[in-house]
Amino acid sequence: MRWIWLDRFVEFSSGKFARATRNLSVAEDLFADHFPGYPIMPAALMLEGLAQTGGILVGEANSFQEKVILAKIPRAHFTREVLAGEQVTYEVELLHLRPEGASVLGRVFAGEPESGLPPTQVGEAEIFFAHLDKSRSQQIFGDKNFVFTGELSQLIGRFLPTQVQATQARGLPEPEEKRPT
Repeated sequence: MRWIWLDRFVEFSSGKFARATRNLSVAEDLFADHFPGYPIMPAALMLEGLAQTGGILVGEANSFQEKVILAKIPRAHFTREVLAGEQVTYEVELLHLRPEGASVLGRVFAGEPESGLPPTQVGEAEIFFAHLDKSRSQQIFGDKNFVFTGELSQLIGRFLPTQVQATQARGLPEPEEKRPT
């Protein structure tokens, strides 16, 4: 994963619901080209943030033992652009969890935290995730979980320290770099 579109989780209910935020700064690389003089976050990146939030929710529901892959986005709708300086909130509800995969309903909210006004909904999407077949994925990729890597483990560790310690004890890889405590 090249970019992680989450800054932190503000709520996480295992196997049910997750809420994560991302603060958009005009200094981010994406705003240099999209668009100069009018920095907006593309809808595709908002979908990526929803998928990352949902993927972590689905992965945690199975103790990060499955390789969770985004399979399909059957429906997505956005109502306005999100600008640099706003805070994006991703809310994801787990709808179905089965051995072959999961589906989530995600909503995107945006607003300026300093304004004192509640964020407004700017998008919604339904996302399907697939679990790779354990025996087949082991033949192709080995035992390494290429989805929930050390980088993602470190990120989750910043968000859910006590819960992540428990999942690491169940096999989630250790972060490549330890952050100072």
